Amino acid sequence: FPVQNFSSFRLQTANSYLFQPTPKPISIMGKPYFTKKQKAKMRERRKKKKQLLLGRSHEMSPVGNGKKDPGSNEESHDAAATSSKKRPRVDDDDCGNSKASDHVDRIGSTNTATDDHNPSNQDSKNSSDSMELTSKMFDGKLYVLIPSHLSPKDAKKFRKDARRKLREQGKEQVSDIVEFVNQEDMPSLQPAKKKRKQKEFPSIKELLKQKQELEAIQKEETKLQEKLDTIPEAVRAQYVALDCEMVGIGTEGRKSALARVSMVDWNHNVVLDTFVKVPIRVTDFRTHVSGVEPKHIKNQDAMEVKKCRELVAKLLKEKILVGHALTNDLKALMLTHPKEKIRDTAKYRPFQRYGGGKWRARKLRDLVKENLKGKDGFQEGEHDSVQDAKATMELFQLVYSQWEKELASKAK
Repeated sequence: FPVQNFSSFRLQTANSYLFQPTPKPISIMGKPYFTKKQKAKMRERRKKKKQLLLGRSHEMSPVGNGKKDPGSNEESHDAAATSSKKRPRVDDDDCGNSKASDHVDRIGSTNTATDDHNPSNQDSKNSSDSMELTSKMFDGKLYVLIPSHLSPKDAKKFRKDARRKLREQGKEQVSDIVEFVNQEDMPSLQPAKKKRKQKEFPSIKELLKQKQELEAIQKEETKLQEKLDTIPEAVRAQYVALDCEMVGIGTEGRKSALARVSMVDWNHNVVLDTFVKVPIRVTDFRTHVSGVEPKHIKNQDAMEVKKCRELVAKLLKEKILVGHALTNDLKALMLTHPKEKIRDTAKYRPFQRYGGGKWRARKLRDLVKENLKGKDGFQEGEHDSVQDAKATMELFQLVYSQWEKELASKAK
C-alpha cells in the first residue's frame, strides 16, 4: 500500500478500538463508580492510544516540497532503538526470597529519546522523572522510603508518583508488593552485623572484678563486726527481730490472718520459726508473696493461734523489738509492746523517703539492696520470714550507735 493509505488504514483500525465510548459508571450515593475491570480497560486503552499517537508523530513528520529529510530516517531509527531498550528491572529473584537483600536499589531519573522529541510529554513527567526512590527488598516486599519533610498531602502524591515510576520502568509485578514506610520502619540499609557468640565461661577480667568486689564486702563486714564486738553481751541479748507472714481471709481475702512467725537474736540465730493454724477459712493464701501453702497450716507441727501468741509474748518480755513495719505484725499477733522498746526500720527517718509533703516508709527489699551488699535476689520471689528478720537485724546493726544516741538525746 502507499504510505498515506497505509497510515489512514492504521488510523481507522486504531480509532475503532481506542475511541470506543467510555463505559458508563455505576452510580453509588450520587457519585460515579467504575469497577476494577472497567478501570483496567480504560488504562489499557489510554496506553495504546498514547503509543499510537507517538508513533504517528514520528512517521508522519512533515517534509518540505515532497523531499525527504536525509536525517529523518536516522532520527526515527535512533528513537526506535532507544524506545526498544528495556529499562532496569528489580531483581525477580529477590521477590520470592524470604531473606533480605543486602543491596539498596536506587532508581534514578532517565530521559529517553522519545521524551526529547515530545517536549509536552517531557514536561508532564518532569515531577516523576526527577525524583529518586530509596528502596530495598525484604521478605518478598519492596520497601520504599518516604522523605521525612513531606506533608501528608505531599506524601500521598509521592506514593502515587512512585508507583507510576515503577510501572514505567517495567516493574509492574513489584508495584503490587511495594510498601511505603518512614525512616523508623525502613529495614536496615546496611548489612546486619554478625552477632558474636556469648562466651560460655567468664573472662579473666570478670573473675578479677568479682574477686575485688568480694574482698571489699569482706572488709566492710569485718569492720562492722569489730564495732559490734565492742558492744557488751548483756546489751546484745536485749535485741530480737520479728517477722510474720499473713494469709487472706474474708471476702476476696482482703483481711489478714497470722500464718507464720519467725524470730532471730542479735547473732542471727533462729529463736522461733513456726506455722500457725488459721481457725477461719482461708480465701487467699498469697503463696506468691508469703510462701505459705495449705499443707503448712494443716500440718500437725503448726501451732494454735492462742499458744503462739503466749509464746511470742513470753519471748518479747523486757526485750527490744526490731523489725520492719511492726505495726502489721503486732496487729496480726494481737499483741502490744512498749513504744520505747521498738526499733522499726520503716519509721526510722534515714531509711524513709520524702514525697507528697511528708516522709514515707520504703520497702524492705529496697533498703536491703541499697545498704547491704551480697544480698542479690532478696525478696524477688516468695518471702521467707526468717530471712526477712535477719535482714532487718542487719539493717539495725548498721545504724545501731547512731539510732541509740538519737533516742538517748530525746529522752533527756
